[in-house]
Amino acid sequence: MRVPVTIVSGYLGAGKTTLINRLLREDHGLHLTVLVNDFGAINIDAALIAGSNVESVALANGCVCCSLSDDLAQSINQALTGDIRPDHIVIEASGVADPVAIANVLLEDRRLSYSGVVTVVDSCNVDRLLCDPVLQSQVTQQIRAADIVLISKLEAAPSEALLAQLRQCGARAPTSLNDISLSQMLFDIVPLPRDATPVPHPGYVSWQHRSTRVLDRRALGDKLAARPEGLYRMKGFVLTSGGAYELHIVGRHVEARRCEAEETLLVGLGPEKRISRDQIEAWWSGA
Repeated sequence: MRVPVTIVSGYLGAGKTTLINRLLREDHGLHLTVLVNDFGAINIDAALIAGSNVESVALANGCVCCSLSDDLAQSINQALTGDIRPDHIVIEASGVADPVAIANVLLEDRRLSYSGVVTVVDSCNVDRLLCDPVLQSQVTQQIRAADIVLISKLEAAPSEALLAQLRQCGARAPTSLNDISLSQMLFDIVPLPRDATPVPHPGYVSWQHRSTRVLDRRALGDKLAARPEGLYRMKGFVLTSGGAYELHIVGRHVEARRCEAEETLLVGLGPEKRISRDQIEAWWSGA
Protein backbone atom coordinates (compact mmCIF):
# COMPACT_ATOMS: atom_id res chain seq x y z
CA MET A 1 0.00 0.00 0.00
CA ARG A 2 1.35 3.40 -0.96
CA VAL A 3 2.21 5.88 1.80
CA PRO A 4 0.72 9.36 1.29
CA VAL A 5 3.15 12.30 1.41
CA THR A 6 2.33 15.99 1.73
CA ILE A 7 4.62 18.97 1.18
CA VAL A 8 4.35 21.97 3.52
CA SER A 9 5.74 25.03 1.74
CA GLY A 10 5.96 28.74 2.47
CA TYR A 11 8.49 31.54 2.50
CA LEU A 12 10.93 32.12 5.36
CA GLY A 13 9.15 32.63 8.67
CA ALA A 14 5.64 32.00 7.34
CA GLY A 15 4.80 29.52 10.12
CA LYS A 16 5.42 26.06 8.65
CA THR A 17 6.87 24.56 11.85
CA THR A 18 4.03 26.04 13.89
CA LEU A 19 1.54 24.43 11.49
CA ILE A 20 3.22 21.02 11.78
CA ASN A 21 3.35 21.16 15.57
CA ARG A 22 -0.35 22.02 15.65
CA LEU A 23 -1.02 19.07 13.34
CA LEU A 24 0.89 16.75 15.67
CA ARG A 25 -1.25 17.87 18.61
CA GLU A 26 -4.52 16.98 16.85
CA ASP A 27 -6.25 13.70 17.62
CA HIS A 28 -5.74 11.85 14.33
CA GLY A 29 -4.17 8.68 15.79
CA LEU A 30 -1.66 8.29 12.96
CA HIS A 31 2.07 7.65 13.04
CA LEU A 32 3.68 10.48 11.08
CA THR A 33 7.18 10.94 9.72
CA VAL A 34 8.23 14.57 9.30
CA LEU A 35 11.18 15.37 7.03
CA VAL A 36 12.50 18.82 7.88
CA ASN A 37 14.66 20.75 5.40
CA ASP A 38 16.45 23.81 6.78
CA PHE A 39 18.67 26.03 4.66
CA GLY A 40 21.76 25.90 6.85
CA ALA A 41 24.26 23.61 8.55
CA ILE A 42 22.24 23.71 11.79
CA ASN A 43 18.66 22.44 11.49
CA ILE A 44 16.74 24.59 13.98
CA ASP A 45 13.29 23.56 12.74
CA ALA A 46 13.96 19.88 13.46
CA ALA A 47 14.66 20.83 17.08
CA LEU A 48 11.31 22.64 17.24
CA ILE A 49 9.23 19.67 16.02
CA ALA A 50 7.56 17.98 18.99
CA GLY A 51 5.45 14.86 19.31
CA SER A 52 5.52 11.40 20.82
CA ASN A 53 3.97 9.72 17.79
CA VAL A 54 6.26 11.22 15.17
CA GLU A 55 9.64 10.52 13.67
CA SER A 56 11.56 13.63 12.65
CA VAL A 57 14.37 13.48 10.09
CA ALA A 58 16.57 16.52 9.46
CA LEU A 59 17.70 17.54 5.97
CA ALA A 60 20.18 20.35 6.60
CA ASN A 61 22.87 22.40 4.88
CA GLY A 62 21.13 23.09 1.62
CA CYS A 63 17.87 23.59 -0.21
CA VAL A 64 16.07 20.32 -0.88
CA CYS A 65 14.75 21.57 -4.21
CA CYS A 66 18.26 22.41 -5.48
CA SER A 67 20.97 20.25 -3.97
CA LEU A 68 19.44 17.71 -1.63
CA SER A 69 17.21 15.58 -3.89
CA ASP A 70 19.39 12.50 -3.24
CA ASP A 71 19.21 13.11 0.52
CA LEU A 72 15.43 13.45 0.25
CA ALA A 73 15.14 10.15 -1.60
CA GLN A 74 17.39 8.44 0.96
CA SER A 75 15.38 9.84 3.88
CA ILE A 76 12.12 8.66 2.32
CA ASN A 77 13.61 5.22 1.78
CA GLN A 78 14.74 5.18 5.42
CA ALA A 79 11.22 6.08 6.57
CA LEU A 80 9.59 3.40 4.39
CA THR A 81 11.97 0.60 5.37
CA GLY A 82 12.19 1.32 9.11
CA ASP A 83 10.75 -0.75 11.92
CA ILE A 84 7.52 1.28 11.98
CA ARG A 85 6.07 2.18 8.59
CA PRO A 86 4.53 5.68 8.69
CA ASP A 87 0.85 6.25 8.01
CA HIS A 88 1.70 9.60 6.40
CA ILE A 89 4.88 11.52 5.52
CA VAL A 90 5.01 15.30 5.84
CA ILE A 91 7.88 17.23 4.25
CA GLU A 92 8.56 20.67 5.69
CA ALA A 93 10.35 22.39 2.82
CA SER A 94 12.86 25.12 3.52
CA GLY A 95 11.52 28.64 3.21
CA VAL A 96 13.33 29.16 -0.10
CA ALA A 97 12.38 25.84 -1.73
CA ASP A 98 10.18 25.41 -4.81
CA PRO A 99 7.56 22.78 -3.90
CA VAL A 100 7.19 21.82 -7.58
CA ALA A 101 10.77 20.53 -7.67
CA ILE A 102 10.15 18.48 -4.51
CA ALA A 103 6.89 17.08 -5.88
CA ASN A 104 8.68 15.93 -9.03
CA VAL A 105 11.06 13.84 -6.88
CA LEU A 106 8.16 12.27 -4.98
CA LEU A 107 6.24 11.35 -8.13
CA GLU A 108 9.11 9.12 -9.22
CA ASP A 109 8.70 6.82 -6.18
CA ARG A 110 5.94 4.25 -6.70
CA ARG A 111 5.83 3.48 -2.98
CA LEU A 112 4.38 6.93 -2.35
CA SER A 113 0.99 8.46 -2.94
CA TYR A 114 1.49 12.14 -3.70
CA SER A 115 -0.99 14.09 -1.57
CA GLY A 116 -0.34 17.66 -2.62
CA VAL A 117 1.20 20.92 -1.45
CA VAL A 118 0.09 23.13 1.43
CA THR A 119 1.63 26.62 1.29
CA VAL A 120 1.63 28.85 4.37
CA VAL A 121 1.44 32.59 3.65
CA ASP A 122 2.59 35.15 6.22
CA SER A 123 -0.17 37.77 6.36
CA CYS A 124 2.19 40.29 8.00
CA ASN A 125 4.80 40.22 5.23
CA VAL A 126 3.23 38.83 2.06
CA ASP A 127 2.33 42.23 0.62
CA ARG A 128 5.94 43.43 0.89
CA LEU A 129 7.29 40.14 -0.49
CA LEU A 130 5.01 40.25 -3.53
CA CYS A 131 6.22 43.77 -4.28
CA ASP A 132 9.88 42.85 -3.91
CA PRO A 133 11.59 42.56 -7.34
CA VAL A 134 14.10 40.00 -6.01
CA LEU A 135 11.63 37.74 -4.18
CA GLN A 136 8.30 38.20 -5.95
CA SER A 137 8.60 35.34 -8.46
CA GLN A 138 9.79 32.91 -5.80
CA VAL A 139 6.96 33.67 -3.39
CA THR A 140 4.40 33.62 -6.22
CA GLN A 141 5.64 30.18 -7.31
CA GLN A 142 5.12 28.78 -3.80
CA ILE A 143 1.57 30.15 -3.78
CA ARG A 144 0.74 29.01 -7.31
CA ALA A 145 2.05 25.49 -6.67
CA ALA A 146 -0.19 24.92 -3.66
CA ASP A 147 -3.35 22.84 -3.59
CA ILE A 148 -4.33 24.77 -0.46
CA VAL A 149 -3.02 28.15 0.72
CA LEU A 150 -3.23 28.78 4.48
CA ILE A 151 -2.86 32.33 5.77
CA SER A 152 -1.00 32.61 9.07
CA LYS A 153 -0.67 35.30 11.77
CA LEU A 154 -4.27 36.52 11.53
CA GLU A 155 -6.38 37.65 14.46
CA ALA A 156 -9.51 38.08 12.33
CA ALA A 157 -10.79 36.92 8.96
CA PRO A 158 -8.51 37.70 6.00
CA SER A 159 -9.40 40.89 4.17
CA GLU A 160 -10.92 40.76 0.72
CA ALA A 161 -7.90 42.68 -0.56
CA LEU A 162 -5.53 39.98 0.72
CA LEU A 163 -7.66 37.17 -0.70
CA ALA A 164 -7.83 38.92 -4.07
CA GLN A 165 -4.06 39.43 -4.05
CA LEU A 166 -3.45 35.73 -3.37
CA ARG A 167 -5.94 34.62 -6.03
CA GLN A 168 -4.20 36.89 -8.52
CA CYS A 169 -1.01 34.91 -7.76
CA GLY A 170 -2.87 31.68 -8.56
CA ALA A 171 -3.84 30.65 -5.02
CA ARG A 172 -6.38 27.86 -4.77
CA ALA A 173 -8.81 28.06 -1.86
CA PRO A 174 -6.89 30.57 0.31
CA THR A 175 -8.15 30.41 3.88
CA SER A 176 -7.12 31.40 7.38
CA LEU A 177 -5.00 28.88 9.24
CA ASN A 178 -7.24 29.49 12.27
CA ASP A 179 -10.37 28.21 10.56
CA ILE A 180 -9.64 24.55 9.83
CA SER A 181 -8.78 21.16 11.27
CA LEU A 182 -5.29 20.55 9.95
CA SER A 183 -5.52 16.77 10.03
CA GLN A 184 -8.80 16.81 8.13
CA MET A 185 -7.30 19.23 5.61
CA LEU A 186 -4.11 17.19 5.25
CA PHE A 187 -5.81 13.88 4.67
CA ASP A 188 -8.59 15.21 2.40
CA ILE A 189 -6.48 17.07 -0.17
CA VAL A 190 -7.11 16.03 -3.75
CA PRO A 191 -4.07 17.28 -5.72
CA LEU A 192 -5.06 19.36 -8.72
CA PRO A 193 -3.32 19.47 -12.12
CA ARG A 194 -0.33 21.80 -11.88
CA ASP A 195 2.56 23.20 -13.84
CA ALA A 196 5.40 20.71 -13.28
CA THR A 197 8.15 23.16 -14.19
CA PRO A 198 10.30 24.35 -11.26
CA VAL A 199 11.22 28.03 -11.10
CA PRO A 200 14.83 28.93 -10.16
CA HIS A 201 15.01 31.05 -7.04
CA PRO A 202 17.55 33.74 -6.15
CA GLY A 203 20.71 32.83 -4.29
CA TYR A 204 20.79 33.00 -0.50
CA VAL A 205 23.51 33.17 2.10
CA SER A 206 23.26 31.28 5.36
CA TRP A 207 25.09 31.98 8.60
CA GLN A 208 25.24 29.90 11.73
CA HIS A 209 26.58 30.43 15.24
CA ARG A 210 27.11 28.04 18.12
CA SER A 211 28.58 28.92 21.52
CA THR A 212 28.07 28.72 25.28
CA ARG A 213 28.71 32.45 25.80
CA VAL A 214 26.08 34.19 27.92
CA LEU A 215 25.00 37.55 26.52
CA ASP A 216 23.71 40.48 28.52
CA ARG A 217 19.96 40.55 27.94
CA ARG A 218 19.78 44.32 27.38
CA ALA A 219 22.76 44.23 25.03
CA LEU A 220 20.99 41.52 23.03
CA GLY A 221 17.98 43.78 22.56
CA ASP A 222 20.19 46.59 21.28
CA LYS A 223 22.02 44.19 18.96
CA LEU A 224 18.79 42.86 17.44
CA ALA A 225 17.50 46.39 16.89
CA ALA A 226 20.68 47.19 14.93
CA ARG A 227 20.67 44.06 12.74
CA PRO A 228 21.59 44.47 9.06
CA GLU A 229 18.73 45.24 6.69
CA GLY A 230 19.34 42.25 4.40
CA LEU A 231 19.02 39.68 7.21
CA TYR A 232 15.45 38.55 6.54
CA ARG A 233 15.27 35.44 8.74
CA MET A 234 17.03 34.46 11.95
CA LYS A 235 16.02 31.77 14.41
CA GLY A 236 17.36 29.64 17.21
CA PHE A 237 18.20 29.78 20.89
CA VAL A 238 20.22 32.39 22.81
CA LEU A 239 21.71 32.23 26.31
CA THR A 240 21.37 35.55 28.17
CA SER A 241 21.88 36.90 31.66
CA GLY A 242 18.10 36.69 32.02
CA GLY A 243 17.85 33.05 30.93
CA ALA A 244 17.55 31.28 27.58
CA TYR A 245 15.31 32.58 24.79
CA GLU A 246 13.91 31.08 21.61
CA LEU A 247 14.47 33.76 18.99
CA HIS A 248 12.57 34.37 15.75
CA ILE A 249 13.22 37.21 13.32
CA VAL A 250 11.08 37.59 10.19
CA GLY A 251 11.74 40.75 8.22
CA ARG A 252 11.52 43.61 10.72
CA HIS A 253 9.57 41.58 13.28
CA VAL A 254 11.35 40.13 16.33
CA GLU A 255 9.92 37.60 18.76
CA ALA A 256 11.76 36.18 21.77
CA ARG A 257 10.23 33.83 24.31
CA ARG A 258 11.70 32.05 27.31
CA CYS A 259 12.84 28.47 26.78
CA GLU A 260 15.24 25.81 28.03
CA ALA A 261 18.59 25.70 26.20
CA GLU A 262 22.15 24.75 27.03
CA GLU A 263 23.88 26.72 24.28
CA THR A 264 23.37 29.56 21.85
CA LEU A 265 22.39 28.05 18.52
CA LEU A 266 21.43 30.37 15.67
CA VAL A 267 20.98 30.44 11.91
CA GLY A 268 20.50 33.50 9.73
CA LEU A 269 19.37 33.84 6.11
CA GLY A 270 19.10 36.56 3.52
CA PRO A 271 19.23 37.08 -0.27
CA GLU A 272 22.84 37.16 -1.44
CA LYS A 273 22.13 40.32 -3.42
CA ARG A 274 21.48 42.14 -0.15
CA ILE A 275 23.75 40.65 2.47
CA SER A 276 26.86 38.51 2.92
CA ARG A 277 27.86 35.96 5.51
CA ASP A 278 30.71 38.26 6.59
CA GLN A 279 28.27 41.10 7.20
CA ILE A 280 26.11 38.93 9.45
CA GLU A 281 29.16 37.66 11.34
CA ALA A 282 30.57 41.17 11.79
CA TRP A 283 27.23 42.36 13.18
CA TRP A 284 26.82 39.45 15.59
CA SER A 285 30.44 39.43 16.79
CA GLY A 286 30.46 43.21 17.19
CA ALA A 287 33.35 43.73 14.78
